[in-house]
Amino acid sequence: MSLLEVIALDPADAIAAEEGGADRLEVVADMAADGLTPDPDVVARLREVTSLPMRVMLRANAGFRTTAPELDRLRVAAENLKQAGADGFVLGFLDSFGHIDVGATSKLAAVVAPLPWTFHRALDHAVDAVPAWPAVRDLGGGIDTVLTAGSARGVDAGVDVLVRRAAEGPASAKMIMAGGGLRRKHVALLAAAGVGAFHVGTAVRQDGAWDAAVDAALVREWRSLVSAAADDR
Repeated sequence: MSLLEVIALDPADAIAAEEGGADRLEVVADMAADGLTPDPDVVARLREVTSLPMRVMLRANAGFRTTAPELDRLRVAAENLKQAGADGFVLGFLDSFGHIDVGATSKLAAVVAPLPWTFHRALDHAVDAVPAWPAVRDLGGGIDTVLTAGSARGVDAGVDVLVRRAAEGPASAKMIMAGGGLRRKHVALLAAAGVGAFHVGTAVRQDGAWDAAVDAALVREWRSLVSAAADDR
């Protein structure tokens, strides 16, 4: 089974993503900072116009580290976003040494429970990817997806890493959602390796620009591509 997740910034994006056949939304604010926590009012407006599941970003700064006061603010935000209609969340942190911050991540994961959540591309920015992947994969506590390009430089640079991780077995392959510079040429290769979830942002916007709305026709093209690759596995 395949999954296509589309980044949505506003209700128009959500409507177009659903019209194009997306399976899920990642709802964020401020893509200049690679996606921060949106206002609950925005999430509530998206919930009014779409029936798609919405995973909402919990990230308060442009980096991947957090502090105790910031974490407290994100806990409050998570509760408010649940009330606004979030079906799940996107989160994850690195510590000051660049390793997976299991403690901070687990504390926030406990607040979002029982909703499922995605560990975002903080993984790709860890100082050492070898121990970082199992640290994230084995977090537990509601995690069911890891958004990763396999490299901080994007899927072009990390596709071989994703293929190796998927080869560990069905459980690992099922957790991987490929995203971060994902191109159409990557889909068949990753699907053949067992990856079934794909994440797109600028790829479904005209001219690849964040200031352009999601284009339903481009979403439809990606939906067809992902479905066809899944059928060929």
